[in-house]
Amino acid sequence: MPLSNAPAAAYAASVESLAQCLHEALLEPVHSDGVVAGHVRRAADTKAALAAVRVLGPDVFAPALLAGVLPGPLDREAVAEALRAFPVGPGEPVEAIVLAEAQAAVIARSDRPDAGTRQHRTEATTLADADWVSFAQCLARMSPLALPRCESAVADLARRRSLDVSRGVVRAMLRRDYPTAARLARWSALVNGHGAAEALRLEPVVAHVVQCGSSSARMALDVAVLQRLSPARQEEG
Repeated sequence: MPLSNAPAAAYAASVESLAQCLHEALLEPVHSDGVVAGHVRRAADTKAALAAVRVLGPDVFAPALLAGVLPGPLDREAVAEALRAFPVGPGEPVEAIVLAEAQAAVIARSDRPDAGTRQHRTEATTLADADWVSFAQCLARMSPLALPRCESAVADLARRRSLDVSRGVVRAMLRRDYPTAARLARWSALVNGHGAAEALRLEPVVAHVVQCGSSSARMALDVAVLQRLSPARQEEG
């Protein structure tokens, strides 16, 4: 069942609800299993709740992955249920397909910690020759991949094109498009922590995005992830 068949208002509200749950979980000192499962269990509209799990992609695992652990069985099963309810369809945007495959890869890695993740080579090849504006726009839509232990060919490409990621951050900031700035800054923080050349000082960006506030629960989640990935936070850890 494609996501587009779900009522837009219902799954948009569910996405916001799940993003809020994940944001709150990121603020907890110790990660606990069941955030995603609880969202699905409590929902009045189960299909909308499962659609939200698909829409947020690997970000549903953010509390676990940022805590340095793999997702627990309750949340893995909830995500598996979402993938069964909304299997990847050929008509979906490539970003949705990549994020769903990444969710499946994290689940497989949880079952077998030594397993590798699927590399999304086709999508990375398509992105490789894109101009920097198109590249940054597409990368922003794939921001849920910008997490530790969520490796992909897209992340490898972001490391190689770290200057273009930084250009995208600056462009979004100049346009006062803070949701996009936060999503791209996540990529900058991730790749800078994995050996990419640092083309942009992220601390002022993080401070400015935080000061400007979050326009939605989903942006609040992006900002919280960005703060956890930022160089200042890593140095504190």
